Amino acid sequence: MHIPLRTVDLILVVLYLIGITWFGLRFRKDGERSIKSYFLADRNIPWWAISLSIVAAETSTLTIISVPGIAFTGDFGFLQLVMGYLLGRIVICVLFLPRYFRGELMTAYQLIGQRFGTRLHRLTALLFLVMRAAAEGVRVFAVAIVVGVALGTGDIASIVILSLLTLLYTFEGGMKAVIWTDVLQMLLYVVGTVVSLWSICGHISGGAHTLLSVASSAGKLTVFHFSLSVAQTYTFWAGVVGGCFLTMASHGTDQLMVQRLLAAKNLRESRMALLSSGVVILVQFTLFLFIGAGLFVYYRQLGVAPHVASADRIFPQFIVQQMPVGISGLMIAAILAAAMSNLSAALNSLASTSMVDFYLLRRTNVSEAAKTRLSRLMTLGWAAILLALAIVSRGSGHVLEIGLSIASVLWGGMLGVFLLGTLTERANEKGTMIGLLAGCVLNLLLWRQSSEIHASVLGHDLVFPKVAWTWYVAIGAVVTFGIGYMTSLFSKYERVGSAM
Repeated sequence: MHIPLRTVDLILVVLYLIGITWFGLRFRKDGERSIKSYFLADRNIPWWAISLSIVAAETSTLTIISVPGIAFTGDFGFLQLVMGYLLGRIVICVLFLPRYFRGELMTAYQLIGQRFGTRLHRLTALLFLVMRAAAEGVRVFAVAIVVGVALGTGDIASIVILSLLTLLYTFEGGMKAVIWTDVLQMLLYVVGTVVSLWSICGHISGGAHTLLSVASSAGKLTVFHFSLSVAQTYTFWAGVVGGCFLTMASHGTDQLMVQRLLAAKNLRESRMALLSSGVVILVQFTLFLFIGAGLFVYYRQLGVAPHVASADRIFPQFIVQQMPVGISGLMIAAILAAAMSNLSAALNSLASTSMVDFYLLRRTNVSEAAKTRLSRLMTLGWAAILLALAIVSRGSGHVLEIGLSIASVLWGGMLGVFLLGTLTERANEKGTMIGLLAGCVLNLLLWRQSSEIHASVLGHDLVFPKVAWTWYVAIGAVVTFGIGYMTSLFSKYERVGSAM
């Protein structure tokens, strides 16, 4: 059910959309310099801005609307995954970042090309494009949930408006516009989150004290689950091990994050940006979970269940229906900020990979002006593709889990390739490609089984035990590494380079 935003709130949302677009366009430069400037902002961004930009890209609308829904229906077990996120960042700082800062790399997959060769270089870049486009389609659709509840616009209209405004400043300003708008947007939605939690406490009889006591007695504040079941999504083991592998893949091999880390002035600042972002993420996720617990207590006191199609819509509905005038508009603007932040990052990283890892591999004698012009056109092309994918991805369920599970199917294989290139000199291109194929196929089968879609070979169902998506990356990486290494030992092809 749609309840229109009040005039003041609507004005705030419109002002935000105009203001952030204007702010992003301020980073446009006439006669754009080079693709290094367009995609890496001349490697002159301070570490703290990159840190906030990482958090903004990692958060997205999925987090703001879905994590409270997870806490509303469950507990604080999601924080176990965040602990793995922190551990994964440490591993990336030790294992991957030093390799990225050797030379003038612009994408993560150039490193694979140096180590293994052109075929694997293009294959990993292609997998990133497929994975990022699929996952981003779900994330862009999440915008429609918020805008639809707040403004009453249809899904397609909501997606188109946000996509076009984000494209405008990303197309013109490049990576510098992406990062600095990220900083502004991240600050906005953190303020909005704190204000939302304050507002929820104001709606609960007894305030914050009642929230804590009722949520605790209902088991909502429980963090640790030591179950050994791989089918259970949020356990200590899935969180620490699965979350660590997930972050190693998402922040260490995915161009969306690696591109930000490469925009730092040097290795030291890149490490500072990544590690500090982990602390911010922990605080931020905790706030989102408290919002979910607060909504649980609020509706329990009312004695009614929220009338929503899914748990992802509970928080947006509360914002529109219950928050004071002005606060609703602020929070809707904050959620839109997260959406635009993530979309701008996706557009820039997809364009950079398309340009550097495909076009420039074939054509080396291209002027800087032509490279920049083509980079902008690729940004425009990917905006159209993501818009189409967002429209066809409309569905139900926890959109955060859907988005992460889609990415996790391929992230495991990708991480396995990077680990083979980093930890061993005996892996070669042919063996690594076979390992990558095996890891991705296994994860795809596990995902299909979990989705209650059974694969069939020779007329017989392939029945796998149900495995939670939090384990996909770890399983895929281990299988890719193991099969890739063993196959390389028996392959007659020589490796291209030494360990990265």
